[in-house]
Amino acid sequence: MHDTDNGNIVTELAPGSVTRIHLVGVAGTGMGAFAGMLKAAGYTVTGSDENVYPPMSDMLRAWGIEVFTPYAPENLDRARPDLVIIGNVIRRVNPEATAVRERGIPQMSFPSAFGALVAAGKHAIVIAGTHGKTTTSALMGHVLAEAGLDPTFLVGGVTRNYGGNYRLGKGGYVVVEGDEYDTAYWDKGPKFLHYRATTAMLTSVEFDHADIYRDMAHYESAFARLGAVLPAHGTLVVAASYPRAVEIARASTSARVLTYAWDRAADYRGHDAEFGEHGARFTIDGPNGESVRVTLPMSGFHNLENATGVYAVGRSVGLSPEAIARGLATFAGVKRRQEPRGEPGGVLVIDDFAHHPTAVRETITAIRQRYPTRRLWAVFEPRSNTSRRNIHQAEYASAFDGASAVVLRYPEPHDKVPLDQQLDVPAIVAGLAARGVEAFGHAEVPALVAHVIERVRPGDVVLVMSNGAFGGFIPAVLAELERPSLPE
Repeated sequence: MHDTDNGNIVTELAPGSVTRIHLVGVAGTGMGAFAGMLKAAGYTVTGSDENVYPPMSDMLRAWGIEVFTPYAPENLDRARPDLVIIGNVIRRVNPEATAVRERGIPQMSFPSAFGALVAAGKHAIVIAGTHGKTTTSALMGHVLAEAGLDPTFLVGGVTRNYGGNYRLGKGGYVVVEGDEYDTAYWDKGPKFLHYRATTAMLTSVEFDHADIYRDMAHYESAFARLGAVLPAHGTLVVAASYPRAVEIARASTSARVLTYAWDRAADYRGHDAEFGEHGARFTIDGPNGESVRVTLPMSGFHNLENATGVYAVGRSVGLSPEAIARGLATFAGVKRRQEPRGEPGGVLVIDDFAHHPTAVRETITAIRQRYPTRRLWAVFEPRSNTSRRNIHQAEYASAFDGASAVVLRYPEPHDKVPLDQQLDVPAIVAGLAARGVEAFGHAEVPALVAHVIERVRPGDVVLVMSNGAFGGFIPAVLAELERPSLPE
């Protein structure tokens, strides 16, 4: 849906028509990475934002991208762009966005620009779904790179194999994380509709983004639209562990549909896992008697399942089982996804991005698989617009099963979440305690840090889950653990 007075919105670009690009909202993870990718591709790139902090400020500086702050019409005078890319955090009333409209400068949303400037003319592989998009996208890109196909990719986290969240290749494949969040202030459709997918992978469908989707039916409609934009010669690879996702896939697309799953009937089935501190070994069975034993330096059945999906995508584009297995075995992961941050005093601190009850549950299970004999602390901040709502109250009550001790932060007030819709964290704490689980909740991070430090002991694992900085919880805990007075 477009505003009628936004006549300067473009969806296609003539070859050679753009040399100078300005990004409004450049400090976001995706926009910043896209700015770096465009700079590497040879464009003159500038950006603007309200506040620019490390690490993105350091990355933009290292890439030689000039950033203006705050938002102002004068930034356009300095940037002199042929094209302006508007981030989805930018509202229509933003002074710079207003000036772009008034001056008639060609503008695009970030997803539309990615489609036109990066994905056009290539085989785009879009990784979509409620859970696992970032890790799965990074794994897919790495498998293609290890196979010698020199892919381009853009993911929502820092890949440890490549030291960044993008890679600009010269090959015919592009991999992008397909977010179902809205595109721009003038386009409330999901981002992934603009990525020109030939192949898509759907990892899961569970209700999320309650700030923009009314209900489950509305949420599911986004993924139906993804299936509808795939070409008839394309492929949609979908997790059979989510039967509703398979139904949506088969009903919405004329493309070929392939299924994958962990230890259940599917075209590609993962099974027979052996876990250890260094990850997992497991078997993937495919059609026509195909079977291969693979290694993945990760744990958690959800990761093994999505690696099976990556295998299915790889086979669908012609990779050999051996080539895919090499990629899986050499994948170093993504920062903030089961990322060890240090082990001072014998206490292992792990950082993870989990913020949905299913992701919390699966991450705890994964860490328990990897460290079965160690006491496991689950420390969680419900920070996203959905996780801080009570729509998942019942699910959170059981999401921490498997943890030895649970520490929860009370959500900060949020103007988008009415009081009667807020997650009741004290009730979760009380419920856990009633079941005999050591549980503690507090609104202030220093109190949470103190609680952990007073009770943690050598050999413990502290799993910290948040989709934000958690008020500096991890650096604070690591600093305290470095002190020589760790309790016995």
